[in-house]
Amino acid sequence: MRKQDKIVVWPIYFDSNKTRKDGRKIPKGLAIPSPKILELKKAVETLGLEYDVVMDAGYPKTPWLKTGMILIRKREEKNKIIKKIAKQLVRIRKLQ
Repeated sequence: MRKQDKIVVWPIYFDSNKTRKDGRKIPKGLAIPSPKILELKKAVETLGLEYDVVMDAGYPKTPWLKTGMILIRKREEKNKIIKKIAKQLVRIRKLQ
């Protein structure tokens, strides 16, 4: 059952090693290599968004890889939220 008040965010959306066909949703310039679910969680927390983490979920195209997903309470368009998260992920990676 779809939850209309939440959006699903997968780590593959931000993976610079993947193509758009594979599931990347943002431009390569904003993508990072092999993002982890905990990095996504940190980025979402930093942005102050309400979220839930599902650790054992697999992306529909690759269900055998349990990468996890984040359910974020929808306050604006999914694309805008994804781009904000992407920019935050780039900042987090630069600090490491």
